[in-house]
Amino acid sequence: MTDLTQAIVRLVSSLSTATPIPHQITYPFVWSERTDPVEWLAAQPLFPKFYWQTRDGLEEVLALGQVKTFTDPAAAEKVLAPGQRIWGGKAFDGKTERNQRCLQSFFFLPQIELARRDGNWTITVNVSEDLLKVRASLSKLTGGCPSLNAPHCDILETEHSPAFPQWAEMVKNALSTIGTSALQKVVLARKSSLKLDRALSAFQLLKASRDANTANFHFLLALDEKHCFLGATPERLFWRSGQDVYTEALAGTIGRGKNADEDLQLATWLLNDEKNIYENRLVVDDISQRLAPFSESLNIEQTPHLVRLRKVQHLKRDIEGQLARSVDSATLLSALQPTAAVAGLPRNDAVNFIASNEPFARGWYSGSVGYLSPDQSEFCVAIRSALVMKDTLHLFAGAGIVPGSDAKSEWKELDRKMSTLRSLLSPLPDNLMEKKAG
Repeated sequence: MTDLTQAIVRLVSSLSTATPIPHQITYPFVWSERTDPVEWLAAQPLFPKFYWQTRDGLEEVLALGQVKTFTDPAAAEKVLAPGQRIWGGKAFDGKTERNQRCLQSFFFLPQIELARRDGNWTITVNVSEDLLKVRASLSKLTGGCPSLNAPHCDILETEHSPAFPQWAEMVKNALSTIGTSALQKVVLARKSSLKLDRALSAFQLLKASRDANTANFHFLLALDEKHCFLGATPERLFWRSGQDVYTEALAGTIGRGKNADEDLQLATWLLNDEKNIYENRLVVDDISQRLAPFSESLNIEQTPHLVRLRKVQHLKRDIEGQLARSVDSATLLSALQPTAAVAGLPRNDAVNFIASNEPFARGWYSGSVGYLSPDQSEFCVAIRSALVMKDTLHLFAGAGIVPGSDAKSEWKELDRKMSTLRSLLSPLPDNLMEKKAG
């Protein structure tokens, strides 16, 4: 069976002989067991880079280089050829008055896409008019890649935005507004900036997260070497296949127990807590109302079920629908983002409250990340996420504020959510510290 190097040679040959030139060329290959896909992607010199692994682990994608970029997913969807996928996402507050620097959305048609489905790998080239550029990109791919160690580093300083006193004031203000206006729920977020004793590779953190945080979507978007946004999110925004759409309400959170008995007690409490059940119901109502104009039918799970992750447990209700034939993926993206699980309800009221009260711009955090194609599209919600900038790691998390919310409890919930990625950082082992000192 062909290995990756041989598949690349065949691609180059096909580019020279194919007449007429197709939109894309695909070859199957066998991935070497000695090479980790995350390590391979880290070693490649082409940008943008995108990594994607589905929540069930059945699909893994490495996309790199760009044939074309898009800021409007609706326009992109109209020009894609069958089989092509564009990768990227939509920010929470890009190109708004408070966040002009962040793009509202960014998608790219990759020059090269490596994909694993059910254990079978393929490499695909999206062919542009400039065949020399395509061949040059293929020639830059390197087979050798250094191993990525665990993200060993010391945290020198942690800065929360907001700090707890400001957070408590935000929660108080939110509860007051909920009691005196149409606002029913608002999701308030925190950015925690960790100053590290050395530069951190985003791919190190991604690899560690992929191995530790199972049952999550894993993603990484790197526009250049200096800025990498990544995450391990449990929440799907939607998966659309033909006219079928699948989404979910993931809201209501408690931590994990120290043992099986404590874990069960916490889960039982969450499943019966009125505040968390109410918060989940608001998200269900919001999603169903947003999908209704575009759907012929909707099927909503009647009661929440439990989702157990490494650090937290959530309430979740699944939602399935049959779309009207004229509805495309870009329409769904616009209709569903941001959900009440990351913004609040009503949407506009919640977004305005966030813009007026949160002390930082969210950017990609709580936006959506994934792919769009004519036949099938899937996006996850960009929570449990981080922005890596050399020796600084920015972590993000949010908590839904509804009647009954308590500032201290919600602050602890932020800590638990951030620990999904923060707990992967560890100091250098003693033997390595001795070598460094020597």
